[in-house]
Amino acid sequence: MARPTIYNQEIMTKALDYMDRFDTEYGDEIPSVGGLAVALGVCRDTLYDWSRQDEKSEFSYMLKQLITRQRTVLLNNGLNGKFNSQITKLVLSKHGFHGRPEQDGTQVMVFVNRAGVVLKSGNETLAIEDASPD
Repeated sequence: MARPTIYNQEIMTKALDYMDRFDTEYGDEIPSVGGLAVALGVCRDTLYDWSRQDEKSEFSYMLKQLITRQRTVLLNNGLNGKFNSQITKLVLSKHGFHGRPEQDGTQVMVFVNRAGVVLKSGNETLAIEDASPD
C-alpha cells in the first residue's frame, strides 16, 4: 500500500518560492531538481512522480520551468565568468549542449570561457554569444 501524498497547494507555493529565491533563500548556485527536493523535504523521485500525474499539471509545468531556468542561469554565469567553465560545460551537457558527433556525422563543439560561448561545427562557427559588457 502506497503512502498518502503530501502534495498540496502549500507544496506548490514553496516550490515557486524556491524557483524565485534558490540562491538568496536556499543557498543554491543554480536551481535544481535536487535543491527543490531538499527544500520540500521529499526525494527527487517524488518530484518526478508528481510531474507525471495529470491532476498535478501545474507542478509539471513548474518543474519544466525550473529546468529551463537552470539552463539560463548556467549560460549567463558561464558567459560572465562567474562559474567554472568546465563545470558549466558538464552541466550544460544535460541540457543538450555537447561535443559528440550528430547523426549526420557533423560534430558541434561548445567552448565556454570568459569571452563567451562559441558553437563550432568543423571549421564553421555556428554561433557566438559575447560575454563582454556593453
